[in-house]
Amino acid sequence: MRRATIERETKETTVSVTVSLDDRDETSIATGIGFLDHMLTACARHGKFGLAVRAEGDLDVDAHHTIEDIGIVMGQALSQAVGDGKGIVRFASIAIPMDEALATAALDVGGRGYLVMNGTFAHPGPGQIPPDLFEHFFYSLCINAGITAHLSFAGKNDHHKCEALFKAFGVALGRAVSQEPGSTEIPSTKGVL
Repeated sequence: MRRATIERETKETTVSVTVSLDDRDETSIATGIGFLDHMLTACARHGKFGLAVRAEGDLDVDAHHTIEDIGIVMGQALSQAVGDGKGIVRFASIAIPMDEALATAALDVGGRGYLVMNGTFAHPGPGQIPPDLFEHFFYSLCINAGITAHLSFAGKNDHHKCEALFKAFGVALGRAVSQEPGSTEIPSTKGVL
């Protein structure tokens, strides 16, 4: 089974993430940041993969360390769950609407972390989270997971834009890490991801 648990403890946070690429029923999120819990739940549910996140952080300071470290640990868990990538689809893209908002995600789960993100949130940001932290979350996740992601979003309502973004990322991720029936090849001309 393609599953991994990673734990990280620093002076600022304690984070545990379990990713289960083949068990969509295993989702439990508790980060101490309600809006982030909602976004991660939507990401996993629509991506059809299991995700368990437990985090305690210095939220009395702000949400930065907690959100960054969740991205780091989630990326590491994804990388470990994908393993050598034998049989995965590797590439996927999707456009997801939510009322007036539209988000797109194009992913390459090819071992090279990179993020391009286009779109803006107003201040203070959806869920009272500073808007730059969403890009920082996806950057931390992609660098640690070895995922190249091109994400974009537009709309009027910040909640809708952000939720469409997390759903788009989740759906594209779920498709990219899905296994092609009967394939045991590593999807790369190099022979490795």
